[in-house]
Amino acid sequence: MARRERVMRMSVEQPLWRALTAYRVLTMLYAVGLFATAHDEFPRPWIAVAYYVVLAGWTLATLPRVASAARCTKRFLAADLTVALTGILLTPVADAHERVQAGGPTLPSIWTAGAVLAFAIKGGWRWAALASGLVAVANLVERGTPARDTVHNVILVCIASIAIGYVVEVARASERTLARALEIEAATRERERLARDIHDSVLQVLAMVQRRGAVIGGEAAELGRMAGEQEVALRTLVSGGLVPVSRVSEDAAQGAVVRAVEEEPEEGGPVDLRALLAPYAGARVSLAEPGAPVPLAPAAAREVAAAVGAALDNVREHAGEQARAWILVEDEPDEVIVTVRDDGPGIPEGRLAQAEGEGRLGVALSIRGRLRDLGGSAELISVPGQGTEVELKVPKDMKDTKDARGKAEQR
Repeated sequence: MARRERVMRMSVEQPLWRALTAYRVLTMLYAVGLFATAHDEFPRPWIAVAYYVVLAGWTLATLPRVASAARCTKRFLAADLTVALTGILLTPVADAHERVQAGGPTLPSIWTAGAVLAFAIKGGWRWAALASGLVAVANLVERGTPARDTVHNVILVCIASIAIGYVVEVARASERTLARALEIEAATRERERLARDIHDSVLQVLAMVQRRGAVIGGEAAELGRMAGEQEVALRTLVSGGLVPVSRVSEDAAQGAVVRAVEEEPEEGGPVDLRALLAPYAGARVSLAEPGAPVPLAPAAAREVAAAVGAALDNVREHAGEQARAWILVEDEPDEVIVTVRDDGPGIPEGRLAQAEGEGRLGVALSIRGRLRDLGGSAELISVPGQGTEVELKVPKDMKDTKDARGKAEQR
């Protein structure tokens, strides 16, 4: 059966574009009707007629442009606002001076508000403030003096357009949040389904191979060990789900979930420490982590992961290939704590100081040095015969992020 991609569209913005399309047509007819009822009072009516021909043609020809945010480009918005401003400034030329001073309507009348609202829906309240400001200046120039009714109309247009622009911005943010929540829910359901299927088949087979191989011995024991490693890796992959998947829309106005893409973490953005520690898990290395992401600055996350790798290298080198290790990740309010513990023979008292004196700086440089550069700390506790424990602490609020990033890149 061919796979089908499910597309969900959740948009409160698209109805606004449809309403704007109808508003532009109706207000264009309204402006023409106002002129038709009072054309005999215009000393130069041919100027108004020429403008209304342009206005009607522009309005009808650009209806597809105001059908969505993708088609409503910046260049179109600038041209659309120019048509409105030109009509306002032509009003004193076409109409009688007495009518203008008495508060008569401008040539485009309330059609101008449509041009401002297009700015608001496309770019939010900041674009709306810019467009309404230009309309306010044009109205003051047309009237000559800041009359009460002119100021009233200008303020009304400004408030309405800015409010609509703000609502559009909030709606877009809400749509993105809702789309992400639905995506996470769907991904979680699919992960649970896969986990059930894999647990009932593949994981059970791998576990059986591991047990039978250990009993039989010889080459079968090696196969059992490899099966155990693959079982742990597969469990980590199924339960973790650490690769972020995002869905984006080709048209922001649609608010749609249309295509799955891999989302690269932004430079300087937080990184989930669990994703960097997951590869260390294996047959003899157990990883215990929180169910939620453990965000850290990229430089800090890489350095902590490298310190964990250095600690595991020490386990293999000094405790032997058969030693077991445990990694525990704790996400505290102010810091992240990662503990690496093994069941090896432990480190004799004074051995670390002796190693540093001999110039072997594995623990001092690879572990303590990395954490110190991050403003954190590394404590090593070892009791002969009871294994070794390395506790890494790194603050979440790094004051020297740039320095840490530079040192991490140098390493």
